[in-house]
Amino acid sequence: MKRRNFITKTSINTLAFGLGIHSLAQAGTAKNSAEKLKKKNTTATTPVAICTWQFTEANATAGALLDQGIPALDAVIKGVAVEEENIKNTTVGKGGSPDREGNVTLDACVMDHTGNCGSVMCVENITNVAALAKKVMEDTPHVILAGKGAEEFAVKNGFTAENLLTEESEKAYKEWLKTSKYKPIINIENHDTIGMLGLDKNGNISGACTTSGLAYKMKGRVGDSPVIGSGLFIDNAIGGAAATGMGEEVIKTVGSFLIVELMRNGMSPQEACEEAVRRIVTTNPNHTNFQVAYIAINKQGETGCYCIHPGFKMMKYANGKNMPVVSGSHLK
Repeated sequence: MKRRNFITKTSINTLAFGLGIHSLAQAGTAKNSAEKLKKKNTTATTPVAICTWQFTEANATAGALLDQGIPALDAVIKGVAVEEENIKNTTVGKGGSPDREGNVTLDACVMDHTGNCGSVMCVENITNVAALAKKVMEDTPHVILAGKGAEEFAVKNGFTAENLLTEESEKAYKEWLKTSKYKPIINIENHDTIGMLGLDKNGNISGACTTSGLAYKMKGRVGDSPVIGSGLFIDNAIGGAAATGMGEEVIKTVGSFLIVELMRNGMSPQEACEEAVRRIVTTNPNHTNFQVAYIAINKQGETGCYCIHPGFKMMKYANGKNMPVVSGSHLK
C-alpha cells in the first residue's frame, strides 16, 4: 500500500472510530442529562419544614400546619412566631438582647413561592416581625420598611406595641455595661436567628427569617436576616436557603442566593451549603472567630445544612416526625 493511501485510510478509520466514541459519549451525556432533568422536574408533595438551630416547638408547629394543608408561607410565619414570643430566647423577638443603648430592635423577612418578598428592619416594640414583613409584602408597594416607619405601619395594621426589653434581658444588659466588652461567643450570641423553610402539599416552597440581631450591637446595625438573598432566598423552581450566624459575612457572599444558584446548577442542598461555607472560609482568614451556618431545601424535598464551627443543629420535620439534624462543619 502506498504511503499516501495508508495515511488516508488510517485517518478515515481513526475519524470513524473517534466519531463512534463521540457518539457514545454524547449518548451517555444525553442519558445523564435526561435523568438529571427528570429528577429536577420531580416535585415532592410530602410536606417538609426545616429551621436553624434546635427550635423544636417552632419547627413542629410549622410542620403540623403543613400536614394540614396550610400554605408554606403561613406555616413558617406561625412557626417562627413561637420563638418571637418566647421571652427565654434572647436572640429572637420579645426578650431579645438589646443594642448598646439598651433598645431591642428586630429584623425579619419573608419570601413566598411566587417570588414576592417583604422585609422590616430596626423595628422596636413589635414582637411578630415576620408577620409584619408579610404585611409589608402584601399591603404596600415596597419590599422594605425600617425603623419608626415600620413600627407605625404595624400599629396601624393591628399589631400590638409593647416593650420588648424583659426584666432578664435588662439585667444582663446592665451587667454587660460594666465592661462593655463586645466579643460574640460562637454558637451562643451568634445563634441570633431562626430561619425556617417550608415545602407544602402543593410542592410550593416559602421561608421566613427573624432575629433580634447580635447582642449589644451598634445602634442601627442590620445583619443578613432581613436582607433578601442573604438571610433568606426562595426560587420555587429550584429550592430555598436560609442563614444564621455572623450576618456581615453572609451579606458579603449573598449566601442564601448563592446556595439556590448552586442548586440550580446541579448541586444537592448539602453540597450547596458546603460550598457556600467554603466561599467564606477561603476568603476570610478570621473565620475561626465567628460562626456561619446554612440550611437548604430543594423541590424534591431533599435538605442540607453546614456550618463553620461544630455545634450547629437543624430541625427537620417530615412524615410526622420532627428531629434534630447535627450539621457537619468546616472546622472539626
